[in-house]
Amino acid sequence: MARWNTFSARRPAQRVGRALGLGLTLLALAGCGQKPAAGSAPGGPPGAAPPPAQVGVVTVAPRAVGLATELPGRLEASRVAQVRARAAGILLQRLFKEGSDVKAGQPLFKIDSAPYLASAASARAAQARAEANLTQAGAQAERYKPLVEANAISKQEYLVAVAAQKTAEADVASAKALVQTAQINLSYASVTSPISGRIGRALVTEGALVGQGEATQLAVVQQINPMYVNFTQSTTEVLRLRKAVEGGRFKRVGGDGASGAAGAGSLPVRVVLEDGSVYPLAAKLLFTDLTVDPSSGQITLRAEVPNPNGLLLPGMYVRVRLEQAQADAGIVLPQQAVTRGSTGDTVMVVAPDGKVAPRPVKLGSSLDGQWVVLDGLKAGEQVMVDGFQKLRGNAPVQPVPWSAVGSAMPASGGRPAGAAASVAAPPVSAASPASAN
Repeated sequence: MARWNTFSARRPAQRVGRALGLGLTLLALAGCGQKPAAGSAPGGPPGAAPPPAQVGVVTVAPRAVGLATELPGRLEASRVAQVRARAAGILLQRLFKEGSDVKAGQPLFKIDSAPYLASAASARAAQARAEANLTQAGAQAERYKPLVEANAISKQEYLVAVAAQKTAEADVASAKALVQTAQINLSYASVTSPISGRIGRALVTEGALVGQGEATQLAVVQQINPMYVNFTQSTTEVLRLRKAVEGGRFKRVGGDGASGAAGAGSLPVRVVLEDGSVYPLAAKLLFTDLTVDPSSGQITLRAEVPNPNGLLLPGMYVRVRLEQAQADAGIVLPQQAVTRGSTGDTVMVVAPDGKVAPRPVKLGSSLDGQWVVLDGLKAGEQVMVDGFQKLRGNAPVQPVPWSAVGSAMPASGGRPAGAAASVAAPPVSAASPASAN
């Protein structure tokens, strides 16, 4: 009876504990389902706006920029000589190493000279015979001279003796010429290099019959230091550049007024290799052709470029960077700041209130990862370079100076290490005259 009373007394207390636990569980569930107020920042008080996104910008700073045209060109050896066999015969020996440098007059091939040695000997014998006849004819003319003065012989006989002497003199001169010709033909049996330069592969081998009926080509020697680079420029670009210079937008660098390409040697010329690198040695403009190709409307130009290390080879395709004018107030932007499309080129400009808006611009050509902006921007404006993925509609942004090295924006909004607020200062040559107007 006592046990039942104890159990009955504990039952109400257990019910009260269960009810309290259920109530606490419901309150916890209600707290979990509660949503923060709209517009509040995570971890912040309800109703607080999120901070503006940080974007990298550069400040527009106009400066003097060289306007350069990049034109396709092709390298050519400054001197090219075809080594040919001028004597007919069997090729006995090659005296050079293919692909090596040779000097003018250096022996390259040896042709069988036996026939020419025999011809030279025969010519010398004919010369000796002619000289002997001259001696005899001269002696006879000397004997007849006092006899004709004494009327011991007729004048006709004396004239015949004098004519025989002069004929013998002519025969001697002819024999000497034949000897000289034989010596020349004999010298042709040793083929030498006409110029100093680099020789290519041999086009014939030992044992081949060369020079039989025609001057057989044996090898080619090319002088590759310096090199020539030939390139063409459109007359349309020339006329646009001239109009821009005459209108005062640009000023000419050097100048010959015919082509807008300045006189020989007066223009800065750089060679850009096929891999995009700039050849370290500057070239020199030699001439600009005065005649326009009627089929293409192009003007031919030639520049001379030093090649002491033999890096440049004949036939290589390159691009020639020719600076023809200069803009006093050019603007240079990183290429990633510009969006190019079929309808035009645009940049994103950050206003003083942090709002971002697109702006159409007019570009020149590119150089070293930068565009030259010819029109569309003003000094002091801020142009976005990085952080485009952070834009959210018309929401304002926080501009942070952008740096080409380590362009990621700092989380705290401070200036990145080495950041520059404006475009790098060293002058460049980039804009193309094709877009000058």
